[in-house]
Amino acid sequence: MSEGTTIPFYDVDRTYEDNYRFGPFGAFAEVLGGDAKTGVSDDQVKRAVESGAGANVSAAGACEDGEDQGTPAESFFGVPVDLPFGIPAGPLLNERYTTGAFRMGFDLAVYKTVRSRAWGCNPFPNVLAVHPTASDGILSPGSAECDEGVLADHEFETPISISNSFGVPSQDPDVWQPDMQRAMERACRGQLLVPSFQGSRVDGMTAEQYVADHAVTARLVLETGAKVMEMNTSCPNEGHNRLLCHAPDQVSTICEAVKNTIGDVPLIVKLAYLPSDDDLEYMVRVTAGRGLVQGFATINTISAKLVDANGNQALPGAGRDRSGVCGAAIKPSGLDMVRRLAGLRERLGLDFGIVGVGGVTEPADYFEYRAAGADAVMSATGAMWNPDLAQRIKQVR
Repeated sequence: MSEGTTIPFYDVDRTYEDNYRFGPFGAFAEVLGGDAKTGVSDDQVKRAVESGAGANVSAAGACEDGEDQGTPAESFFGVPVDLPFGIPAGPLLNERYTTGAFRMGFDLAVYKTVRSRAWGCNPFPNVLAVHPTASDGILSPGSAECDEGVLADHEFETPISISNSFGVPSQDPDVWQPDMQRAMERACRGQLLVPSFQGSRVDGMTAEQYVADHAVTARLVLETGAKVMEMNTSCPNEGHNRLLCHAPDQVSTICEAVKNTIGDVPLIVKLAYLPSDDDLEYMVRVTAGRGLVQGFATINTISAKLVDANGNQALPGAGRDRSGVCGAAIKPSGLDMVRRLAGLRERLGLDFGIVGVGGVTEPADYFEYRAAGADAVMSATGAMWNPDLAQRIKQVR
């Protein structure tokens, strides 16, 4: 990799299954010292505290209480947090990953999207480096380049952008429920585990059953003790070519079923980039405007055709000519969605939270998102290659 000696905590050269079994890697592995379920050693705690991460971690890996620590400065949907910055759904595959994130100072950790049933991953590889032609490395949604082809290879370099082609895999609830509960218990003072979930469409399923599956999955997540939940509508609508978030009435119906299940627990909806102001306003009106949604997280990725140096399909397998692109290339689109949502919030007089996601690789990006109207900010690609990013933000805030 061109990123020097930096080892991403999700190893892009390993399969998803190997990452799930043996990860995380790099700095996350160092701060955990092995299996997160059994705690961390005195030496690992000392190194974490000296580096500015894990200040509330005891030698047993639990969280220390004490008035001298003070009260968390901010909140995330009513839950006190030290810094409303974290890692979104995607690279935090299980409790070891989320605990590693907490120990490295990321105070918000979104557990990888789960389903009501086990679901396989797309074939390896899932992550390639993506190189838009623009001099600044930016990829614009719906541009000709997205349809004609963007170069993707194994040359990972800054500003880093990557493919995200996993297919939203999930363990069986018998596996992820107890693991998710352990992940929540590992959060220290001022930290929060946020579960992500989505419905699953299978052959022969009716529209009503698809809605019901979202509610069933939400109930399974609720049983783990979730304080805030995120529903993913920004990956392909199962059985359809377009994203679920491009069908706002369907999202509204699903949200109503989910809220009837989870009650007062805040619900965040994860959105892709919506280019039309009218479409975005309609989405807000039929969800947050009805009291069904308490916040929006945006954006996920930008869809693009990926090609190798010879112009051939970069990712192997049928139906994988296109992939979601994330990282530095999508930052302007993420900021744009945040600004537009913030404007709608003010104009419509609604009270909903905004989580800004996309292209956050440096501390300045965090503050730019906050200035745009985000109540919280998250980084996936940036955090993978910059595991000290939360610590750096805390040093300059």
